[in-house]
Parts: sequence; structure tokens; C-alpha cells
Amino acid sequence: MTEDTKTPELVHSHSGLRLTRRGLLSAGAAATVAATLLRPDYSFAQSADLKFCASLGWTVWESGRHIVNGYQDAVNRLGGTLTIADANYDVKKQADQILAFVETKPTAIFITPADAAAISPAVQQAVASGVPIFIGDSYVPHATVTSTAMSNNFGLGAYPAEYIASTLGGKGKVALVSLPSNESWDQRTLGAKSVFVRFPEIEIVSEIAFALGGSTTPRQVVDQVLTANPELDAIWCAWDGAASEGMLAIRAAGRNTIITGIDGGQQSFEYIKADSPFKITMAQSFYEMAYMNAFFAHEVAAGRAAPRFIITPTYAVTKDMLDKLDTIPDTYDVPGEAAKLGWNRVL
Repeated sequence: MTEDTKTPELVHSHSGLRLTRRGLLSAGAAATVAATLLRPDYSFAQSADLKFCASLGWTVWESGRHIVNGYQDAVNRLGGTLTIADANYDVKKQADQILAFVETKPTAIFITPADAAAISPAVQQAVASGVPIFIGDSYVPHATVTSTAMSNNFGLGAYPAEYIASTLGGKGKVALVSLPSNESWDQRTLGAKSVFVRFPEIEIVSEIAFALGGSTTPRQVVDQVLTANPELDAIWCAWDGAASEGMLAIRAAGRNTIITGIDGGQQSFEYIKADSPFKITMAQSFYEMAYMNAFFAHEVAAGRAAPRFIITPTYAVTKDMLDKLDTIPDTYDVPGEAAKLGWNRVL
């Protein structure tokens, strides 16, 4: 490594206290968390000895904020120190961060990849070093990490495609705005196509492969799609950033096109509740992904096992669900909070 890559760019540094029995609870893997914390003989490794590092592919958008909060809250409650570096979608920067963190010999490294395939060699080196590696939001190909917590991306894409097909009565013109740069995110597009192919009267008239960090904005992409397709019925988007900006483009054009998204968060919920063209989002549990990574890193540090794979909850959020609430929820993906809202996971 060069001199300027030995120390990752730090955006947060936290230390905290051990978790009390009022730790966060949820279903699935989170239920295991609850059960173990309530055991009278349960103990963690000494918090003073625990040093965690996180290389995050991004910290922008609501998803990034929820991921950061999940890691920080877990370490604050469970114990140890946490150093976070933001790669801001820069693949080389993230690879350098990971290898620099390995040199510090941490208790564990947390990684949320912006491009999982591209950073796979760095992750493989990190695994070979013996440092436990925990991945959030995506799986990393060819790397046998300690544990991965993520959504069902194929299902994330299929569900809103089913919504579009149902809303259109199985007939209409549809455009796709995809994110192929990340293998896990690309699974969403494959999920959508697996649905649309079953409806011979639904025509995919345009598919735009969007590159995060490029010069073109999602708004410009949707503007182009609308201009090229004056009779477009629906736009399926691989993430909420495109759906939110696309909704503004649809409104500006005075069109009746509906649009769907994937991610969840306050802004998306506000647009959906306002009866805009943005009709449904697949709300992921970014906070819980990060929290599960940190919890099981503590488990491994204490000599216990971690699950190889965790599928965190997803909620299909529509206007009907939001109309029942007094306020727009921001902590729905904190374990246990969705149940209080009356939401049930769909994936």
C-alpha cells in the first residue's frame, strides 16, 4: 500500500458500554439475540479488548444512515470501539480500506460493498489473515466470510414487478432502471424479469443500466425514458433513489405512469403517502443488517458460533399502510419496531 492508503478516511469513531437486557429484539436471527441476552449465564468477551472496523461502500442516502446507526448502536450497547470508513462508491478506496484495517488486527471487520465482485480479492485477503469478516447488504463472491446479513434481492425485484403486473391487469408497457454494478443488486432486476416474462402482454420497452457515481442522474434517466415512450404505463426501479427522482419527472411531465422502488425510508414513505406516482417500496432492514453483523461479531469474539447467512426482513410499504400511522416511521428496521407499526415482513 502507498502512504496515503495505510490509514482509511475516518468518518466516525465510537466506543460504548456493554449491552443491558433491554437490548433490541426481533424475529428470526434477532430472536436468537433476545434469547441469549436473557440467559442469566450469558456473557460477552471483555469489551475493553474489542476493536471493530467498518468499511462502508456508502453512507449517503437513508440506507447509509440506517447502516451507520445499526453498527454504532450495536457496538455502543454490546461493547468495544468502532472505526468507520466511507468508500463513497469508490472500489479501489474500499479495497484499500479493508487491507489497511487488516493491518490494525481488529476483533472483526464489517463491510457493506458498493461493488461486491470488485472488492472480492481484498475480502479474500482479509479472510486469509484470520480476522473475522462480516458482510452487510450484499454477499461477496469467492470469499468465505464469517457471516453475511442481507435482504432477499431476487425477491426484492420480483415483488414490485408482481405489483405492477397486477395493477396493469397483466397488460402494458414497462421500463426498468437497473443497478447491474453490484451482483446482489443485479439480482433484483433478474427477479423483476422473472415475473414480467410470465405476462406476454407486458412489454419491457426500455431498460437503463444505471451507474452510481456517474455524471447522469436518475432524474435525467427517467426524463429520457418518458420522452422516448409516450405511452409508458410503469417504471420499475432497482432502488428508491431512482423511484423518488423518477416520481418528480413523471409529475413534471404530467403523465399517469406509476413507479416502484426498493429500499424504504422517510422520503419514500412521504411520497407514497402523498398519493404520488411512487406507489410501493420494498423497505429493507438496513439497521438490522448492521446490528446482526455486530452482534454475531461479539458472539465469535466470545468463542460462540455465528450463522453463515441471515436474511433480514423486508416490508412492502404502500399508501394504505402509511395512512394508518400518525407519523412517517424512521425506525421501522430497528428490531421489534415494525411489529409495533402492525407491519409484517413479506420477504
